[in-house]
Amino acid sequence: MEQKIYEIVKLLSDKKAQDIVVLDISKLTIIADYFIICSASNVQHVKAIVDEIEEKEPVRILRIEGKESFRWVVVDFGDIILHIFHEKEREFYNLERLWIDAQKVEIAAL
Repeated sequence: MEQKIYEIVKLLSDKKAQDIVVLDISKLTIIADYFIICSASNVQHVKAIVDEIEEKEPVRILRIEGKESFRWVVVDFGDIILHIFHEKEREFYNLERLWIDAQKVEIAAL
């Protein structure tokens, strides 16, 4: 699992995604084990990150939602769910606050 997270986070970092956060939600829900949340400065940046994820597919993609607006795109890898936000949407939806009980995973530790 750590290798999968590392591959996704590396790709996000290479595409200059901002404020990358990994949350362990495995003890809180059955929908996934981890959320990876990141921001992009504009719609074109969100699209560039999504395009790279689709092209490189570091982990098998099950589903992608949000490509019609590129304001909040959700990439479902099964046990990992990636949220790519436009900065303003991330601030508005504030998933980190909603999942405050989730354990933050140190990216450097991967």
